[in-house]
Amino acid sequence: MNFFSIVGHSGSGKTTLTEKLVAELTRRGLRVATLKHAHHTVQLDTPGKDSWRYTQAGAALSMLVTGEGIQLVAAQVEQREPQQLAQRFMADADLVLAEGFSNAPGMKIEVLRRACGKPPRCTLADGLIAIVTDMDEVYPQSPHFALDDVNGIANFILMQAESASAHPSTGSERTDK
Repeated sequence: MNFFSIVGHSGSGKTTLTEKLVAELTRRGLRVATLKHAHHTVQLDTPGKDSWRYTQAGAALSMLVTGEGIQLVAAQVEQREPQQLAQRFMADADLVLAEGFSNAPGMKIEVLRRACGKPPRCTLADGLIAIVTDMDEVYPQSPHFALDDVNGIANFILMQAESASAHPSTGSERTDK
């Protein structure tokens, strides 16, 4: 499985880009999974429902299976790295796109808009491999993509994934920062 984080400041377009990449990569025949980091509290289960009751009783994991899909709720005390989560719960995906997780190890593509008026969140040392931006002056030594170049970004991701498969020690399993 190949793993890439889409990072950037709030309002930069991370979700929009990730959504478009999922559609494009899926259209190309890949099985794509996503992870998203939320900084705010989110209600993961419905209080009073069976799966909620199991979690309240102490279940470490609770899975709800319906005809339409599966929902997994994990009572997670310790912090886990996104690549660990992807490996554990999304191993059958060809590619995982994580939104956020700018402080986690791994390959990152940053979305940076001049209109946001903020500096980049990541550096090359953080695992930044490309930048999606309207700012040519930021990290000029790195591959740059226009904000609407979904096809080019998808091609780049697939080339990186192929390279990572050919050279696993330098690919998506990076753990250095």
